Amino acid sequence: MAYDWISVTTDYGLRDGFVAACHGVIARLAPAVRVLDVTHEVPPQDIRHGAMALAQTVPYLPESVHVAVVDPGVGTARLGVVVVAEDGLLVGPDNGLLLPAAQALGGVQAAYELAEPSLRLPATSATFHGRDVFAPAAAHLALGVAPADFGDPVADLVAMPEPFVAAFPGKLVSEVLTVDHFGNVQLAATPADLELSGLSGAVSVHSERVAVTTVLGRTFADVPAGASVLYTDSAGRLAVAVNGGSAAAVLGLGPAQECTITSSPTAT
Repeated sequence: MAYDWISVTTDYGLRDGFVAACHGVIARLAPAVRVLDVTHEVPPQDIRHGAMALAQTVPYLPESVHVAVVDPGVGTARLGVVVVAEDGLLVGPDNGLLLPAAQALGGVQAAYELAEPSLRLPATSATFHGRDVFAPAAAHLALGVAPADFGDPVADLVAMPEPFVAAFPGKLVSEVLTVDHFGNVQLAATPADLELSGLSGAVSVHSERVAVTTVLGRTFADVPAGASVLYTDSAGRLAVAVNGGSAAAVLGLGPAQECTITSSPTAT
C-alpha cells in the first residue's frame, strides 16, 4: 500500500539543519509524497512528550506514514522499527515513542525491525538515524514497499511505564504529562478520575512549591485574567491553565512531576 503523506515529529528544533536533512532525504526518494510537520519542539530527549504530541495529533491527519524521532538511545542496541497500525504506519526508535500513536490509529497489528541495508542511506551515522534510517524507511513505505521487507518481526515492542494517577475521596494525585507552549499543564488524569475523587467547585492544586486555588471550568475565560482554571483539554485530559499566563510557571510544574488536587480551604 502506498501513502500520499508522511508526518514528521522530532525533538530536533529548528536552529540546525536536522529537520531539513530529513525532509531532503524524503524528497529525493519520494518527491511526490507530501510532508506534514507535527512538531520539532519536543523537549530534548522527552520521549513521553513526543509520544503524547504524536498520539494526540494523528487522528486528525490524513492516512500517513508517521516518522517520530525522540531518540536518546540512538546508536545503541535499541531497535529501529516500523509499526503497522490499522490506520497508518509508524517509523522510529523502539523506545515507547510510537505505541500511543499506534493505539490512536486503531492498535498495533505488526511490527518489523528496520534492518534491510538497501532501504536506508548507504552511509549510516551512529547519531543521526532520523536522516539515515527513519526518513528513508518512511519514503520507501510511502512508495509501497511492504513493512515485512524491512526485517524480522518484532514481537515485544518497548512500552513506557503508565503515568501515575491515584484517585481518593477528596483527593486526586496525577503525574504531569506535558507542558505546552502556553504553559498549560496537561495531567495524566481524566475527568473520570476527578469524578472518582468527588471533587467539584473550587479546588486547590498543589505542586511541591505552592498551592493555588483553582476553579473547575470549561475554558480559560471562565476565570479572570491571572486566575487559574482546571479544565478538560482538547485531548480529553485534565489540565491546569492560568488565564493570560503560565500555569507551569505559577505552580513550578514540569513533565513527570506530581500534581495533587484537593478541596479548596476557601470553598463554601
